[in-house]
Amino acid sequence: MKLRHVALLGAFALTSACSILPKSEPSDVYRLPSAQSVSPSHGTPQRWSLRLTKPQASEALNSSQIAVIPQGDLISSYKASRWSDPAPVLLRNRLLDGFQRDGRVALLSTDDSNFQADLELGGSLQAFQTEYQGTAASVVVRLDALLVRGYDQRILASRRFEVRQPLSDVKVPAVVVGFGQASDQLTAQVVSWAVEQGQKVAPPPRR
Repeated sequence: MKLRHVALLGAFALTSACSILPKSEPSDVYRLPSAQSVSPSHGTPQRWSLRLTKPQASEALNSSQIAVIPQGDLISSYKASRWSDPAPVLLRNRLLDGFQRDGRVALLSTDDSNFQADLELGGSLQAFQTEYQGTAASVVVRLDALLVRGYDQRILASRRFEVRQPLSDVKVPAVVVGFGQASDQLTAQVVSWAVEQGQKVAPPPRR
C-alpha cells in the first residue's frame, strides 16, 4: 500500500507540473519565397563540381526566428512567426536552387552529404534581418562568401555581397516577400561570381 501511495503522489505531482507549464504559442511557419524566373544560362557548361555549405552565423541568425532590428543594436524577432528552417539553411538552399536554374554548374551537392567536390562555396552570414531607420524598413541580407578548394580547403576567392530591399509594408507576410526578393538578388550575384571565379581556379578535368 505504501508503494502505491508513493506512486500516486508521483503521478499527481507530474500532472500538476504539466498543468502549470506555459503553453507554447502557435506560430505561422514561412518558407522563403522566390520570384525567380531565371532562364538557363547560355554560357559554357562547367565540368567542375561544387559543394554548397551552410554559411556560419551568429546565434541570433542561426535560428528559425525571423530577425528584426527595430532600433540601434537591439535584435528582436517577429512574434508568432518563424522560418521553416534556420536562416543559413534557407540561404544555402536558395543558392542551390540558383545554381540549378542557371545550369552552368551541373555537378552540385550540399554539406548534407559526404560527396567530395572540386570547389566548395560557403562563408559567413552577417545579416538576414529587417532593419529600421526611423520609420523606414528594409530587409538586409549580407553574405561574406568564400570559394574554397575541395581537397585541401584552401581559400581561392572571397567577396562580400549585400542586398537591401526596401519595404513599403511592414506586416509579416510582406516582410517575408521582401526576404525572398533580397535573397533572389543576392543569389543571382553569388552565382555569377562563383562561376566566374570557378573558371579561373577549378582544377582541369581528369581524363
